[in-house]
Amino acid sequence: MTKFRLTDAQATRSLGVRLGESLRAGSVILLEGDLGAGKTTLVQGIGAGLGITDAIVSPTFTLINEYPEGRIPLYHLDLYRLEPEAVAALDLESYWEGVEMPLGIVAIEWADRLPYLPESYLHLNLTYLSEGGRQAQLISVSTGKSEAAIKLPL
Repeated sequence: MTKFRLTDAQATRSLGVRLGESLRAGSVILLEGDLGAGKTTLVQGIGAGLGITDAIVSPTFTLINEYPEGRIPLYHLDLYRLEPEAVAALDLESYWEGVEMPLGIVAIEWADRLPYLPESYLHLNLTYLSEGGRQAQLISVSTGKSEAAIKLPL
């Protein structure tokens, strides 16, 4: 487990940039945290680290935004409005397995709504600190037969 104290939105974005510069295709980032904790800001940083110039916005109403023009594609999902049963019907594994689209980085906001998980992923939880700012807690997880959990690039 790795923890970072993030003093402001720019620090959150900078953490995302470092992730975007170093993660490889097939990486899945499961994002959790309260409303306004910085999940979308972090994904904006990931996009910048991948060289994506399009504006990255929360896919709360569209569910999935695809950004194919970076170093590798970025798939940004937001499950906030969905119940786990509806999430299961989306066949999200096609994103992290690269079945129907090129393999890229998959960033999923409100990942606690996932009824199933990929074999390897980076779990990133953003929480508010009582003294101000936020804390990012990153854990690399491997639950299956994949060769190894995602290596923390930081």
